[in-house]
Amino acid sequence: QVQVVESGGGLVQAGGSLELSCAASGSTLNLRTVGWYRQAPGKQRESVASISRDGNTGYADAVEGRFTISRDNALNTVYLQMNSLKPEDTGVYYCRLFPRMGDPADRWGQGTQVTVSA
Repeated sequence: QVQVVESGGGLVQAGGSLELSCAASGSTLNLRTVGWYRQAPGKQRESVASISRDGNTGYADAVEGRFTISRDNALNTVYLQMNSLKPEDTGVYYCRLFPRMGDPADRWGQGTQVTVSA
């Protein structure tokens, strides 16, 4: 059974940094696309960043240049390094494992709260 667990959230002042981690059991992360999403109160969940099995990365315009997504194959973990945080980055951050051959389901973690104070 595949389980996805996010960690690393917390409270930080504007301009600060946080690193989120997405660890998966039962699935090898470098065999599928992994994405970070976030949801602010009263808003829809939105894509933040993604990394493909080939290592190609993509970012939302709002975080381009401030956030970096990366993957450690040995630890089977995907990271989201967040720098120059802004209050509008506040929300619950989720890790998503995109479907792949042999596992057609979307896999989501429970989320980790990020709060950026002004």
